[in-house]
Amino acid sequence: MRAFDLFYHFCWTPASAAMLPFCRMEGRAKGLHRLIWEESGRPPRPGGVWLHALSVGEVMSAVPLSQALRRVFPDRPLVVSASTEKGLALARAEMGGFADRVLSMPFDFWWSVRRMVDFIHPSVFVLVETDIWPGILGFLRARGIPPLLVNGRVSPRTALGYRRAAPLLRPVFDCFRLCLMQTERDRRRLLAPGLVDPERCEAVGNIKFDREWPPMDTEERMGWLRRLRLSGEETVWVAGSTHPGEEAVLMDVYREIRRCLPSLRLVIAPRDITRAEELAAMARDKGLPAFLRSAPGPGAAREAGIVLLDTVGELGRVYGLAAVAFVGGSLAPVGGHNLLEPAAFACPVLFGPCTHNFEDMAEALCEAGGGVRVQDRASLGAAVSALLSDEDHRRGAGAAARGFVMANQGALDRIIERIGRCAAEAAP
Repeated sequence: MRAFDLFYHFCWTPASAAMLPFCRMEGRAKGLHRLIWEESGRPPRPGGVWLHALSVGEVMSAVPLSQALRRVFPDRPLVVSASTEKGLALARAEMGGFADRVLSMPFDFWWSVRRMVDFIHPSVFVLVETDIWPGILGFLRARGIPPLLVNGRVSPRTALGYRRAAPLLRPVFDCFRLCLMQTERDRRRLLAPGLVDPERCEAVGNIKFDREWPPMDTEERMGWLRRLRLSGEETVWVAGSTHPGEEAVLMDVYREIRRCLPSLRLVIAPRDITRAEELAAMARDKGLPAFLRSAPGPGAAREAGIVLLDTVGELGRVYGLAAVAFVGGSLAPVGGHNLLEPAAFACPVLFGPCTHNFEDMAEALCEAGGGVRVQDRASLGAAVSALLSDEDHRRGAGAAARGFVMANQGALDRIIERIGRCAAEAAP
């Protein structure tokens, strides 16, 4: 074990005592499981691929990768892990049918990591996007198990942190056999502070593009219209993954546009669905009819102006109803969210100025003609009105958005090739 790893564990391990009370707050069994990590049941065969994703967003990115791993390496065990409850639940729902095991990632303590690695005994460890911990990376390296970072991205804020902490982070990134980044800009930001050798850092593209994007047929469309209490005669505007401060702007713009377009309906999907009741009250205060997707009863479709999507896992398909979409976390200083789901449905995509989490994607989507960046309430209203008032323009922008998604596929094949190469080279 390297001196850095010994120093890390010597400093980090005492934190376990301080974390125990917090784990008990979540539930004693669950807390102790993540500290000790004792897995019951038969372990997978040695020599498989261990795929780890932090939470919901990373798990969604990992779905096409996991499917490809299962298809290309059918004889290798596939183990998937996630760190958060929601991420674990999604991983079990999306990958539990074909992965050999779906497990909860323990805290980064040497005893938990050792037990988990001994249980899985992989030939390669694949980390999707983020959740970089020195303990497990050092332990894998010591065992001769190559860790790979895939779909890596480095925001401007993260790049600044990397520069400031470069001496501490170099031994951590030195554990990665390969760092496969989304864009050349991400690659440059990782190389700038000297965290990794250029030979081990490549820009291979974004696997988010390689998801399957099934179109919405008539039967599915009618089903979603019924669930959202829409008749099918309305023009639908979907605002997804919104944050505090954005919904008030959206409602104000909607109220103004509806005066000229009474058939317009607004679907708002807050990033935090527990805020749905709060948003319903906000809509009422503005004199706008609204209801929650989960509310019982048929409701009054034609009277409802705003639908609040307070359910998990539905937004991706609801975008298929939209004539125009807005992706949140971009007017609020959050950094934006995934723009591809509405774009894949040939829907023009609007977003605000704060898109540093998807910087290259946002710029490229605008250049392709499928995205529109707005700055504030006035420009948002103008952009939505322009798209809804000109059907040819709207259809052209939508076609450009879907074309952008299709044209950027291919990262998955490049990543699979490199994973296979590292697995073959790994010590048995």
